[in-house]
Amino acid sequence: MKRRHLLALAACAALAPATAFGQANWPTQPIRMIVPFAPGGASDFAARLMQPKLSEMLGQQVVIENRAGGAGNVGLDAAARAAPDGYTVLLGNVGTVSINPSLFENLRVKPEKDFIAVSIVADTPGILIGSPKFPPNNAKEFVDYVGKNPGKVNFASPGTGSLNRLEMELFRANAGLDMNHIPYKGGAGPAVADVLGGHVETMFVTISSAINHIKGGKLKGLGVSTKARVPGLPDVATMNEQGFPDNVSSSWQGILVPAGTPRPIVDKLHKAIVETMKDETIRSRMEQAGVIPVSSTTPEEFSAYIAEDSAKWARVIKLTGAKPD
Repeated sequence: MKRRHLLALAACAALAPATAFGQANWPTQPIRMIVPFAPGGASDFAARLMQPKLSEMLGQQVVIENRAGGAGNVGLDAAARAAPDGYTVLLGNVGTVSINPSLFENLRVKPEKDFIAVSIVADTPGILIGSPKFPPNNAKEFVDYVGKNPGKVNFASPGTGSLNRLEMELFRANAGLDMNHIPYKGGAGPAVADVLGGHVETMFVTISSAINHIKGGKLKGLGVSTKARVPGLPDVATMNEQGFPDNVSSSWQGILVPAGTPRPIVDKLHKAIVETMKDETIRSRMEQAGVIPVSSTTPEEFSAYIAEDSAKWARVIKLTGAKPD
């Protein structure tokens, strides 16, 4: 028994240096980045924009794997179940990480327990838009108009539990607005198209989906959901400065790794992400698309951001009674 115990201790002692060596030399093989949505969307855009520079910074190829389905839950689950060795990372977003845990009652993944937050990478502000035929020109006029026309204004969204829908429900609840929800399938694109055509009066949407239409006079920008005005739309006032401070939100994206990933790997990945997000080409292309390139000072900062964001949307879901489609 004593000899067996000594052999076990010797094995552990031999393994510890090998494990430390592996962490110090990470990565030694390609890294899989799971994007929980289909190619062509906002998350895929951010991932493919980052991919070359992040691969360069890490010295290994970052391979993007689109795992769409279940409002992002399929990819979320795949990433959470991956080995915590630094060779699988998740490009999570506000929907998969902050909203879905409160929206889906039987969701197996608990992001705060199953992942380590590494860094935010993109912040896409939202904006309240109106069709050219819609009389209001800002959020204050919006509230006044809907108040005088209860039950007559329709708003679009790409689904009950989407950020777009929850932003409008929060606005409605705070301002006491009686409106009709028109749900769309297939993302925000079809909904925006109907606002453009005047078939639906209004909706919340990411600025990247509407900025060119607003600049071209095909849509009205009624209020952006950032704390400060967006450089690309300097004439559009924020929801905050118009008296609606609760409507400060964004469709963020960030990198997370499975819980249990060694801290040296987390730190090395964080450093690579920060340097990647300093790249002028990446920053320029993101900004042109209405996306704000950002990074977290520390993994803990990103973790705290997620906790605050998740608590906010949990309150909104409870307030509105939102359910998954």
